[in-house]
Amino acid sequence: MRSKLQQAGLVFTGLCAGVLISLNFSANADKSPLAPLPVEELRNLADVFNAIKQGYVEPVEDKKLITHAISGMLSNLDPHSAYLDAEAFKELQVGTQGEFGGLGIEVGSEDGFVKVISPIEDTPAFRAGVKAGDLIIKLDDTSVKGMSLNDAVKRMRGKPKTSITLTIARKGETKPVVVTLVREVIKVQSVKSKIVEPGYGYVRVVQFQEQTAASLVQHLDRLVKQGDLKGLVLDLRNDPGGLLHGAVGVSAAFLPPQALVVSTDGRAEDSKRKYLAVPEDYLRGSRDDYIKNVPASIKTVPMVVLVNGGSASASEIVAGALQDHKRAVVMGTQSFGKGSVQTILPLNSNAAIKLTTARYFTPSG
Repeated sequence: MRSKLQQAGLVFTGLCAGVLISLNFSANADKSPLAPLPVEELRNLADVFNAIKQGYVEPVEDKKLITHAISGMLSNLDPHSAYLDAEAFKELQVGTQGEFGGLGIEVGSEDGFVKVISPIEDTPAFRAGVKAGDLIIKLDDTSVKGMSLNDAVKRMRGKPKTSITLTIARKGETKPVVVTLVREVIKVQSVKSKIVEPGYGYVRVVQFQEQTAASLVQHLDRLVKQGDLKGLVLDLRNDPGGLLHGAVGVSAAFLPPQALVVSTDGRAEDSKRKYLAVPEDYLRGSRDDYIKNVPASIKTVPMVVLVNGGSASASEIVAGALQDHKRAVVMGTQSFGKGSVQTILPLNSNAAIKLTTARYFTPSG
């Protein structure tokens, strides 16, 4: 929702930990009849293709030109639509399972530079003091000004135990901040919890993965077994989001059955729907309904939800649902502000496209 901010909404191996988008995986991209092709515009595209092939200063492979054309077609729609080659698509799928290699930062772009949306806890970036809102202006000795976000991401990827130096412009600092990070394999524990003092529990959701909601239920059960809870803090600060069904499941843990969590609206019929606190909206496959195991007291214990500028997408869905149903008080600073849903559409080439197909709305609309 920020015109300047272009955000990388996929899990890049070697770079980031969370998914700022809410994901729905679609079996194929041909749900509706093909639209008529614009012959004149396609002729222009063919003319440009031929001009490059015949006159560009260096030979360019056909595949590279076509891939760039597809990427440009998607990236110019909005900051969140993108082309995923086979490698990026595989990384996206692996990343939602909670383990990947990299620095541990979720990034976007602003004014031609790479912007840190959120560092992930217990990662090289987090330990080095990288902060949400930092602008990365150089990667090693190369300026990122004018570099595409995908190219910047690829430069930050690498094998574990290799290093990269980031030069950062930080609000309030007169000189650039320079940090050298060593890449490592990052395993994100998506839920953490503790008793902060007798009767008061604290739960931290780092990002929304496949198992996040089920893991949350286990943590809540452990907290209740340590004594009756008088209050609960749900910490979503610097949580860049993740899977849509994970957000529905986390919300369902605190809301009554059948409660509306979020609604989506788009052009396609299957993008117009409501997600409720019901098993068919938060379970994947034939898994047991873990929400049945939520201790009864969790549904009524007084709650506070913490958010900040690094709380995005699925985090905002949960905070919005709990706030609109008056189930919790939301505290902190203004969250990131991402209100769109992306669908992953696999292609026959093992690649995929990430396409914005809907906008989401909190229960109050």
